[in-house]
Amino acid sequence: MNFTKTTEQDSNYNDLEKMKLSKLLTNINNEDKTVPLAIEKELISIENLIEQIVIKLKKGGRLFYIGAGTSGRLGIVDASECPPTFGVPHDLVVGLIAGGDIAIRKAVEFAEDSKEQGWIDLQKHNINQKDVVIGIAASGTTPYVIAALEKCNSEGITTGCITCNKKSPLALTASYPIVIVVGPEVVTGSSRMKAGTAQKLVLNMISTATMIQLGKVKGNKMVDMQLSNNKLVERGIKMLVSELHIDQQTASHLIKKYGNVRNAIKNYRNE
Repeated sequence: MNFTKTTEQDSNYNDLEKMKLSKLLTNINNEDKTVPLAIEKELISIENLIEQIVIKLKKGGRLFYIGAGTSGRLGIVDASECPPTFGVPHDLVVGLIAGGDIAIRKAVEFAEDSKEQGWIDLQKHNINQKDVVIGIAASGTTPYVIAALEKCNSEGITTGCITCNKKSPLALTASYPIVIVVGPEVVTGSSRMKAGTAQKLVLNMISTATMIQLGKVKGNKMVDMQLSNNKLVERGIKMLVSELHIDQQTASHLIKKYGNVRNAIKNYRNE
């Protein structure tokens, strides 16, 4: 298959080791500034995928991210933040990485090359047609991810992807592809840089917009967040003070009694 793998093209900069630190940082920063503009070109594709996710989740489905290396780790980060931020079950958004949990911290050799393991990993979660699976791979050529999405397609499971190469095998496999072309990295081939930033920004969009569409945000506040530390408890109290026009002592009482901001707001009138 012929396609241009821009993520592997030679850097626009040379002799990086000879650059002054200030110049090096300026160059990296200048490249990073191009990422949001590249994402802007794909907003319609991002919207189309999110619409499908919301439909599925409203019907009891789940969202899966599947990737290898940096891409897999980014999916896991986004998935792991959904329960504390939006108060959803831990199995509503699931991140899977080639090589399993050990690969979150340490690279597992050749894990991404398996064409069978991705589907096996999804099956462990009883994947079904109610769910959505998003493959994440900067190159768009990761066998672990592509083969998993191919199997999902054959099983009637909705698929999307986040990649950085047009017409890559992954982009052509996903039913709802998102292709963010960020061009060459400052360090040639180091797709943890601009490509990784693009993936993270798109994942932020997907999870945040989905949860807002599911009613997990009130106004602009995380009213369903888990109050798992003192900082978040204090944030919850401030939300109640602002929303209900009450003093901090009353707000603190409500938080302790009802466990989260939404329940406190809902039950305040019955106090």
